[in-house]
Amino acid sequence: MLRRLYDFTMSLAATRHAEKGLAGVSFVESSVFPIPPDVLLIPMVLAERTKWLRYAFICTLASVAGALLGYAIGAFLYETLGEPILRFYGQEDAFQRIAEWYNRWGGWGVLFAAVTPFPYKVLTIFSGATGLNLPVFIAVSIVGRSLRFFLVSWLLYHFGPPIRVFIEKNLGLLFTLFMVLLIGGFAAVRYVF
Repeated sequence: MLRRLYDFTMSLAATRHAEKGLAGVSFVESSVFPIPPDVLLIPMVLAERTKWLRYAFICTLASVAGALLGYAIGAFLYETLGEPILRFYGQEDAFQRIAEWYNRWGGWGVLFAAVTPFPYKVLTIFSGATGLNLPVFIAVSIVGRSLRFFLVSWLLYHFGPPIRVFIEKNLGLLFTLFMVLLIGGFAAVRYVF
């Protein structure tokens, strides 16, 4: 089953709609979608290694735009959903305490989430809810997402054939590792916040 999914993704990566799909997944992953754009970025670069810069740029641009949507969700829906819940539990001041700390150090958190498998969307929404400085948010998002996507793309460009062989030989193990990182990232959110 994994082999068929892998082959399907590789064939999808070579279609004329691949770049639009990559942009779409990168955009929604930054605000609501749980699957990272790497699932398309990796096969796309492996399928057409000379386009690695273009694909990394598409990923970065769409991801930062999606991060702004996540920020807006946090900024405009917190009052509707978050405040009544905190009030119900008598914790109105808890959010303010966390927000003050986050607004001082949150840029580092956004940078960390932008580069790692940590669920980036959680911090984009939280940044909007706490009112993290928008220029700081945008700057660290651009730097972090660029680091992540350009590094992945560059590595695939330079070491493509051996990486492709490695992926194809270890597909089950890599899928398991991917799921552990994805679930682990969401579990870490539970303990961090």
